[in-house]
Amino acid sequence: MKLWYSFTKELKLSSKSWYFYIEIGMAIVFLVILLFVVPENFNDKSGEYIYMDLPDTYVEYMFDQTRNEDLDHQEQIVELEINDRTVTATLFITSDKEIYYLDDKQAVFDFADIEKKFAADMYLNDKGEIAYTYYLQGYEADRLKNLYLVFHNKVASLGDIKTHVEAQEVRVMHEGFKDMSDRESFIPVFLTFNGSLMGLFIIAAYIFLDKQEGIIKAYAVTASTVWQYLLSKVGVLSVTTLITSLIMVIPIIGFDINYGLLILFLITSGLFASSLGLVLTSYFKDFMQSFGALFIVIIFFMLPNIAYFIPSWDPVWMKFIPSYYMIQSFKEIILPSTDVNFVLMSSLGLFIAGSVLFTFANYRFKKTLTI
Repeated sequence: MKLWYSFTKELKLSSKSWYFYIEIGMAIVFLVILLFVVPENFNDKSGEYIYMDLPDTYVEYMFDQTRNEDLDHQEQIVELEINDRTVTATLFITSDKEIYYLDDKQAVFDFADIEKKFAADMYLNDKGEIAYTYYLQGYEADRLKNLYLVFHNKVASLGDIKTHVEAQEVRVMHEGFKDMSDRESFIPVFLTFNGSLMGLFIIAAYIFLDKQEGIIKAYAVTASTVWQYLLSKVGVLSVTTLITSLIMVIPIIGFDINYGLLILFLITSGLFASSLGLVLTSYFKDFMQSFGALFIVIIFFMLPNIAYFIPSWDPVWMKFIPSYYMIQSFKEIILPSTDVNFVLMSSLGLFIAGSVLFTFANYRFKKTLTI
């Protein structure tokens, strides 16, 4: 009963604090960024710039082949700007790339040299065969260079290679997966930052404000206990986290996710982040003294964002950072094929870690009161 009274009192006081509106404002800022800055999906079509020094018959053949892959089977005549010049190109748009055929060899070279685009020349060699010159940037992987060598080898024709590739059996182990849009892929990062790590900052601000006004010392002579006071703060942060997270999630995702699982994970991750914030604040007198420590912890916790956006860089040590599991769990919750066991195990781990940190924070604050 005392805990509920302390929680409702803290909730009323927090709703009148400008820290509460900072969190609401941050959630709205993130929502505006997602809706109006981040596109639903980034344009991931690669551009290819090709010059053909070939007889008209070969050129028409190449156009016919590319036209069959074009989305509407119709080329476009476009003008491009390169090196202070305007050049005309024939554009074909396929499902994964934009192919520009130019009549200007120097322009193709300039696109490779200045714009760092993929570019190539096609011409007839001394034997009357079609030959290719690729303009590489120098950072291409050996696998790509080897692939060019395979395609242009003199032992097996391109038709033989195609026949061999099509004869390969590809078995799909799991079906029914649906990828997130580029916009949705940002939500796990924003939820981790705003829903959990931002709470670490905010609870520190609440505690230092109470320290400044002497409210914490009053608990040494009142019937209420320190742990009830601290837990009511964690409860207030959890409520704020739920509100700000739903502000971001509902307009972007809608109601097509497991909100029960989302709320559970927001509570456990919020408990962990808030308890960590309590432990840190127990070692400092005011916000200015603790700012450096809080900043370092949050930067450290944001490192898994790099691995999230660059899946090829995922070192083992990254998995020892708790925020790694926060980001991955939020991602799993948003995915249609949610790995419920992973989210539940992450919730359990954060709950245990948060409980240990909270117990230690309670010990630290009680020790401070008895001095």
